[in-house]
Amino acid sequence: MPEERRYFVYIMTNPSRTLYTGMTNSLRRRIREHQLKRTPGFAAKYNITRLVYFETFEDVRKAIEREKQIKAWTRAKRVALVDSTNPKWNDLSRDWDQPETFRFTANIA
Repeated sequence: MPEERRYFVYIMTNPSRTLYTGMTNSLRRRIREHQLKRTPGFAAKYNITRLVYFETFEDVRKAIEREKQIKAWTRAKRVALVDSTNPKWNDLSRDWDQPETFRFTANIA
């Protein structure tokens, strides 16, 4: 039985809210590459390190189609897309590499 594949279309930004839209089959790996500036280009040049939006697809063709659609949009439309799901523009990858923390709550009867 073939392994289920997933594809991601994502939007990243920097503190100045410069936008970068991309597509990948491994979101964690790709975001880490952007954060470490492993690939020269637009994202590295403009310090694009914060994940603010992503969508998941099972069909690579649909992911590519969606990436092209978003890239063709105006900046205002892409900003509205991020605002609709992440109005504070939080970095969605911020806690990915953090160890789990547990809180102890005393049970007082």
